[in-house]
Amino acid sequence: MNQPQPSQKINSNIKSAYRYCQKVTHRGGPHFSVGFRFLPSSKRNAIYAVYAFCRYADDIVDEAQALSSDVVLKEWEEELHRCYRQEPTHPISIALADAILRYPIPIQGFLDLIAGCRMDLTLSRYPTFEALMVYCHGVATTIRDLSLPVFGYSDPKAFEYGQSLSTALQLTNIVRDIGEDLDRGRIYLPLDEIRACGYSEQELMSRAKNAAFLKLMQFQCERIRGLFEKSALLVPLVDADARTALSLMREVYIALIDKIEQNPFDVLNRQIRLSWIERCTVVAKQVLSR
Repeated sequence: MNQPQPSQKINSNIKSAYRYCQKVTHRGGPHFSVGFRFLPSSKRNAIYAVYAFCRYADDIVDEAQALSSDVVLKEWEEELHRCYRQEPTHPISIALADAILRYPIPIQGFLDLIAGCRMDLTLSRYPTFEALMVYCHGVATTIRDLSLPVFGYSDPKAFEYGQSLSTALQLTNIVRDIGEDLDRGRIYLPLDEIRACGYSEQELMSRAKNAAFLKLMQFQCERIRGLFEKSALLVPLVDADARTALSLMREVYIALIDKIEQNPFDVLNRQIRLSWIERCTVVAKQVLSR
């Protein structure tokens, strides 16, 4: 993970900074970023910068020890403030500093995201879905707040439907990454829902494969599908030049849920991903349908 370090003058680095963000985005979010390629260049670059900043904050928490993570997270927050003062020093914030001159991207969204990432340093369990939603507000709903100003929107209801989409994306990540999170000692599935399905925290930690786990996964996936269904109402509310990108974001993640439901036990042992061919198939179907 590259730590913030001084760069050359901003005006000579904008293009290379955006290329850096593009690489971070495609490497860290191969599913999330599929639709970004269909945005006009200015919006595409801005979204790359937004995602790269968020990805970097998340990587700080995942890749370092708790104490050093908190220190580096504070440094990244300081870099955010430098960015909004047009004094960035890292390739990601150099790109973001240019993006915020073009789009009204609120700093509060990034601050809330960093606060959500900081929760991962102290919390590894969530007793209820309501408690999980506090976490999701930081790491998921903020994506709505940061993306919609770039996509452009015509109706305030876009924020309501955008919350459904951002929550569905985050919950998909949670069920997709169950095994990976167990390796880190984390359980994001609400503990009361685990128990209600006849499963237990101990069984999950030991990756027990039984009917109770299948019931738990069915419950999680059905809730996620409901959120994706509601989020379809967001598509016609964003600018026309962002609708294909937004639709693809939804469809790629719905395809992930389809794949998870085919073999639910797989999430206990590996992160579920769509192959390059599977992602291309989703793109082809979506583009042809539009």
